[in-house]
Amino acid sequence: MELLFVVLGAALVGLGLRYLLPGRDTYGSAVLPAVSAAVAAAVWAGLTWIGWTFDGGWIWWASLVAGGVLAIATALILAPRRRHRDVALFDRLSRP
Repeated sequence: MELLFVVLGAALVGLGLRYLLPGRDTYGSAVLPAVSAAVAAAVWAGLTWIGWTFDGGWIWWASLVAGGVLAIATALILAPRRRHRDVALFDRLSRP
């Protein structure tokens, strides 16, 4: 049950980051929440396998922060690459 809560929390973190970070017009609206939720679920599962308990606060912080950090990295990598590829495609298509 706690895994569901951490995934939902991470999705909300990713959704919030979508509106705080620049370049949101270059990727889909569900990319950052999906990345954040997937990473948080994987981190949560890995930490429970190594013995961290779900009632400790550190597992929550580690999972949510890892999801948020990778969502930020995704946004900062995707936006410039997409803009660069869009310009290159426009240049290629606009030539006779």
